[in-house]
This record gives sequence, structure tokens and C-alpha cells, in this order.
Amino acid sequence: MGSILAFGDSNTWGLIPGTKKRYPWGVRWTSLVQEELKENRIIEDGLCGRTTVFEDQLRPFRKGAEVLPLTLEGNYPLDGAIIMLGTNDCKTMFNASEHVIGLGLEKCLDELEKYLLPEQILVISPISLGEDVWRPEKDPEFDSSSVETSINLRHEYERIAKRRGNRFLAASDVAGASTVDDEHMDEEGHKALAFAIVQKLSEMNIA
Repeated sequence: MGSILAFGDSNTWGLIPGTKKRYPWGVRWTSLVQEELKENRIIEDGLCGRTTVFEDQLRPFRKGAEVLPLTLEGNYPLDGAIIMLGTNDCKTMFNASEHVIGLGLEKCLDELEKYLLPEQILVISPISLGEDVWRPEKDPEFDSSSVETSINLRHEYERIAKRRGNRFLAASDVAGASTVDDEHMDEEGHKALAFAIVQKLSEMNIA
């Protein structure tokens, strides 16, 4: 049996929109992918607020590139990895463009490629933020520019994955943010994303 690392933020952890609770096994996408795998095991490593490289002064230990070396060493050997980060990088406190966030993604990929071949890594650009995500009752850590940046991550990540030889999937092509908080996927979103990921893993010969 092989192992596939699923490294991401709250949409990998499985946050239920508008709450601080987690979708149970059988609902969140990581578990749905696991149920479809025959010979491989999904290692769930999602953390709410996680970024590619940015330090959140309000929530420490969220820098993905800094944590990845420990995660990789602790879970080695791996047969593949899925990485889906970038949503939290769009927060106004970081003031980062899609290009800069892409550079952060590459720092994470540098760490992953110390243990895996480029073609064993599935880069997933995150779902786009909903247009009202910045409202006080939702998540005012974002603004309207954050929404635009999140949309632009799709093409930035695809360009990076193609150049480096990684596999690519755009979560925004198959799922969207719930209108409850304009940030996280609902149950149908998790199901749709899981289906698309299983298809990609199959193409990669690791499912």
C-alpha cells in the first residue's frame, strides 16, 4: 500500500461553511478520495489558515513551506502528493498578487520535489472566493481585490505546474464557494472535487 499526502488549508481540512466545525469522514473530499483508492492511503494534512509562505501574526505556524519538510520527513516514503493552497494568501494583510503567491507555491513545490518526482505531484489551484466574502458577517480579512486575485490563481498555478512538470487541476473548474461564507465548499463541492481528483490520480497511475 502506498501513501499520498494531501496538503492544504481549511478546504482540505473540511471546514463546514459558516462554522468552525469539520465535515465528517465520508463528506470531506480527502475521505471520498480515500474511499475510491484501492492500494493507496491518503494522508490528510489540512490546516485552517495555512498559507504558502506568509506568516500570519494572528495565527502562528501557518507557513506551508516551513512545515512541509517536517511533514515530508515524518510521512516518508510517499507515492504522490496533492497540494492545494493559496486562498489565505489572498488576505489583505499579505497584499500579495497572484504572481507572488505563485512564488510561494514554488517554495512548497521545491520541498515536495526533494522527496517526489515532479510528475508525482498534483497542483490544485483553489476555488475562487465569492464576491461577497469580505462582508463583516463573512470574512473581512479579504476584500474585493482578494476575490480577483483568487480567480487569477488558476492560470498562475497552471503555468507553474506546466513549467515544472507537475500535474494540474483547477478546483474552481469543478467546485465553488458556498454562499454561506463565500470561502468554503459545501458537501456537493467536496464531492465534485473528490471525483475530479480521483480521475487525475488515475491518470498519474497512483490511484
